[in-house]
Amino acid sequence: MAETHRVAAEGRKRWSFPERNGSDQSKPSSCSTDRAAERKLVVPFRGHITGGMRPGKKVVVVGIVDSHPDRFYVALTCGCGTSREPPPDVALELCVRFRDRQILRRACMSGSWGDADRAVPFFPFIRDQPFKIEIHCEQSRFRVFVDGQQLFDFYHRLTSLGDIDTLWIKGTINLTKLA
Repeated sequence: MAETHRVAAEGRKRWSFPERNGSDQSKPSSCSTDRAAERKLVVPFRGHITGGMRPGKKVVVVGIVDSHPDRFYVALTCGCGTSREPPPDVALELCVRFRDRQILRRACMSGSWGDADRAVPFFPFIRDQPFKIEIHCEQSRFRVFVDGQQLFDFYHRLTSLGDIDTLWIKGTINLTKLA
């Protein structure tokens, strides 16, 4: 699955999703139309986080890495954006790149992307194997675990935790469960 990032005129990154079929291209995109996708667990996925994030809340993503993985993304955003462009505030974008075995993390505030954090103690993702990502929200940071092992902390750039209300997932994985 080819993933591309384009930069819009105002410098914001666009997220391009491959179309599933020709009939989807004419449908308008909104958060409410994504409710059906929430139940299907189809990648790319965009779903609502009820009540937003807050200390003590966690998001769990369970899936299987494709047999020929390239990369995948998990993002927590403020609002749903459009099908091709994220909203201007992204609290956490996690990009797992298989070619160079990197896990990049960054945030976007008012349309400006910050520097990416790269250091991790290990690369936990293996092709054709299941995984479980847990993103725990704490007062000052997100703590991210993969298969029960802590992978990194990401300190909040956006402090309005309740506004973080959308989960985006795309890339070369298959989803099996979200919680």
